Amino acid sequence: MQSLILLALALSAGVVHADDTMRCGSQLISTGDRAFEVESKCGAPAFRDVVGYTLGPYERREMKIEEWVYGPNNGVNSILTFEGSRLLRIERKRQ
Repeated sequence: MQSLILLALALSAGVVHADDTMRCGSQLISTGDRAFEVESKCGAPAFRDVVGYTLGPYERREMKIEEWVYGPNNGVNSILTFEGSRLLRIERKRQ
């Protein structure tokens, strides 16, 4: 029984979470990508909004927090959150 649990843990360690990536046509974007890379692969979002600002972790520099919305695709919107120019999170919400 322990060996089955260890095997399951080992296999799950290499699994990429669905919310870490998103497909745009034949292109793939993932968290950590820059905003210009996302826009070049996915095109302009249907909606873009600045939702706040935060301070960088090591520098006293203010970074913009933006949400971009793509979709709906089969009734699902993809909401991308950027901190500075880096993709921080990908969420999917059914309409």
